[in-house]
Amino acid sequence: MKSFIITVDTEGDNLWEYKEGEEIRTQNANYLPRFQNLCEKYGFKPVYLTNYEMAKSTVFINYAKEWLARGACEIGIHLHAWNNPPFYNLDGAYNGNPYLIEYPENVMYDKFKVLYDLIVEKIGVKPTSHRAGRWAMDDRYFKILKEFGVLVDCSYTPGINWSHIKGITMGGSDYSKESTSVTIINGVMEVPTTIRYYKSLLNGSWKHRIKSIFKGEYVWLRPAMSSLAGMKRILDIVDNEPDVDFVEFMLHSSEVMPNGSPYFRTEEDIEREYKTIEALFAYARSKGYEGCTLAEYYKKQV
Repeated sequence: MKSFIITVDTEGDNLWEYKEGEEIRTQNANYLPRFQNLCEKYGFKPVYLTNYEMAKSTVFINYAKEWLARGACEIGIHLHAWNNPPFYNLDGAYNGNPYLIEYPENVMYDKFKVLYDLIVEKIGVKPTSHRAGRWAMDDRYFKILKEFGVLVDCSYTPGINWSHIKGITMGGSDYSKESTSVTIINGVMEVPTTIRYYKSLLNGSWKHRIKSIFKGEYVWLRPAMSSLAGMKRILDIVDNEPDVDFVEFMLHSSEVMPNGSPYFRTEEDIEREYKTIEALFAYARSKGYEGCTLAEYYKKQV
């Protein structure tokens, strides 16, 4: 039986449109119970990969403790280097939000320790799963994960090259040649986000679809970027991959709140999103997928 893993980048409201100096709000925490209830309805357990501001949100902390007490979720760690103390100035040619891997290793370690310790203090668990902010990893980062006892990373996006997305001194990581299967990197299990390349008439505008049917495209198991039909197609593809026994669905916590992201602005957008998610969950269950957290998946593999 293949595993259906749900990962939620649990972070502040609409960070896509954040401007330096603005207050980062966490109102999206109030909208998470509906998503949690939907996951539980289908026997799925989301992994809330939690960043700094959400680890300080009383609303999220209280929900997280409640769901953990029922064994209904996992709390992981998700670090945004640009707003996670301690702060350190970087000089570079670009003006984007910095990746953690742009900092000296000692600063990387200190930033990670602050967030790790905050999650332990506020939520009462030692996180063993992780996703990098803005997907960026390197060998030093895996070394830090290992030192803190993190067992699973899910930062890799097979087929995707982020090098054109700039931080302060550099672009992001290049995963264009990475495997869609589980790998071990510096002692940490890498369980990549589920993305598949295929020619499709299932996603986007007609112009986009015509381009895709000739050239193909990378389709994510992510409702902000893919249609229901496109995501169902991914499950069908993975069914026929003997070396892959999981799919990894992802979204951001703020994507379940109206105007919490550029993708779902209105209440009507959110309702359509939920219809898509529920239909996907029902389809996954009909195909025999079993709900599984990253920690549980790790235990199955070792």
